[in-house]
Amino acid sequence: MSITTRQRQLLDFIQQFQRQEGLPPSLRDMCAALGLSSPGSLLRHLQILESEGHLTRLPGKKRTWRPINRNLMSSIPLLGRIAAGEPILAEQNVEDNLPFDPTFFGSEAAFALRVKGDSMTGEQICDGDLAIIRHQPDAENGEIVAVLVEGLESEATLKILRRKKGSIELQASNPAYPPLIFKGRNRARIKILGKLIGVVRRKP
Repeated sequence: MSITTRQRQLLDFIQQFQRQEGLPPSLRDMCAALGLSSPGSLLRHLQILESEGHLTRLPGKKRTWRPINRNLMSSIPLLGRIAAGEPILAEQNVEDNLPFDPTFFGSEAAFALRVKGDSMTGEQICDGDLAIIRHQPDAENGEIVAVLVEGLESEATLKILRRKKGSIELQASNPAYPPLIFKGRNRARIKILGKLIGVVRRKP
């Protein structure tokens, strides 16, 4: 029996959480990551993953579910529109799963976004490309990030992150687009979703 896309998302999240935090996620963590309001359906998915040999559980522990198959071929979820306030891996965001192991891009886990427009053509990132993103809440100056801007961008976009004294700039690599500059309290409008780690160009 093969696992479903939903179960793959759940397993990927558990593995990533374990690596980053050093302990398994709680049921609440898993519900939040997948955009679920209650653990009912979540428990069914966990039980299937256990029966398929991907997870084990320790009775009596609050954080009971642990991954046991570290060599399972991973995929990268292709996300559509990500609005502010939604969990990245919420079901409504996932359009497809790309048959790539994220370790090919140097990361244990990643997600993909479809590039829209020509604002990043200076970095050879074109309309329709798939941007591979490592989920992280911050990035270094000059790195390309997937970012949400409260009240300005209706969905995630790619920009070059520039930090200057007292301000944050989000720059396009196409000179036709002026930088977006945020100062003071406006800097809190910026939410970094992750760092660009690769680009996939599909043949037409």
